Amino acid sequence: MSKRQSDYLNSLLGPDPATMESAAEPVTSAPPLADAANPGNTSPPLPSARTGPGMTLLARESALARVAAGEVKQVTQLLLNPARVRIWEGNARHQQSLNEASCRDLIDSILAEGGQKVPVVVRRVTDDPEHDYELIAGTRRHWSISWLRANSYPDLQLLAQVHTLDDESAFRLADLENRARKDVSDFERARNYRDALRSYYGDRQVRMAERLNLSKGWLSKMLLVADIPDWAVSAFSGLGDIQLKACYPLAQRIKTLSQSDPAALKRMQKEAARLKQAQHARLADGVPGLTAAEVSDALLKAAQPPSQEQESLFAADSVHGRRALSVLSANRNGATLRIHAGSGASDAELMGLVERALAFLRTQGRGVAE
Repeated sequence: MSKRQSDYLNSLLGPDPATMESAAEPVTSAPPLADAANPGNTSPPLPSARTGPGMTLLARESALARVAAGEVKQVTQLLLNPARVRIWEGNARHQQSLNEASCRDLIDSILAEGGQKVPVVVRRVTDDPEHDYELIAGTRRHWSISWLRANSYPDLQLLAQVHTLDDESAFRLADLENRARKDVSDFERARNYRDALRSYYGDRQVRMAERLNLSKGWLSKMLLVADIPDWAVSAFSGLGDIQLKACYPLAQRIKTLSQSDPAALKRMQKEAARLKQAQHARLADGVPGLTAAEVSDALLKAAQPPSQEQESLFAADSVHGRRALSVLSANRNGATLRIHAGSGASDAELMGLVERALAFLRTQGRGVAE
């Protein structure tokens, strides 16, 4: 983490008066660890190398002086039941995407290390009888501990630091953590930024960029990506595919068409529905989904004015979602079929598409054998 981000994080996680100990230990001692059920029961500090009543008193007075001077920040760490910790709605991570596969590396790490080592950040809540705390940062750790408790490790608890944070400070803290997470997509962050812009910054992008230490131009692009409509989002294989670089041109085009060309927008919507079906078919066949670049290109192409090329009577796509075969005409002299290059279809797949095309022509009374 850069020095700038480190200073920014320290400003967010200053000492919490609600969790400060009445007496501080020397800076070399371990931070106290408390059980949520018995908050006064903290583990003893590591013993100092220098012992004796006089040295203990001097060390305590020195430590208190350093706390008073702001040189030492001490925060109580609690062991919590994750079921009593709710997820803050302002967190960017798409909770539905968390599962055993996406958290497997973290689950294995917790088991290998004998427990969770990096604490989550929570704040107390008093308006919810089913929860005592609200999770600000650490959703994967929270999910992983919850999963382990339900799968053979019922005694595991969630290691947490409690801080007093308002919503805007909580948002900045969660955003700072998510910047280093590759599994939080640009789209998830973008929609999180859009909601925060309205809730905390009065729709003032300049103010938001200053508070988050972000480029104004970059934030503007992210907010435009956040406005990609759901019908377009459904064409991608997952939210993780929607990244700024590949999808910003698409977001620009959709915004322009929504204001100037409803017909082109409808063509794009129709193509998005086709891509959605293709993505489901590929998933069912165990084939990798179309990439974000492929989806964006297909949607942008669909928005272009129709060409003067003869409209096909029948068209079929390959399992890769690209046009593979078209029937251009069918009459008493026969049928004209076009096999498209670059579809990725195998010979066997093409033969199957030809059979489908001939069957379609028979249902239309245009069968070549009639």
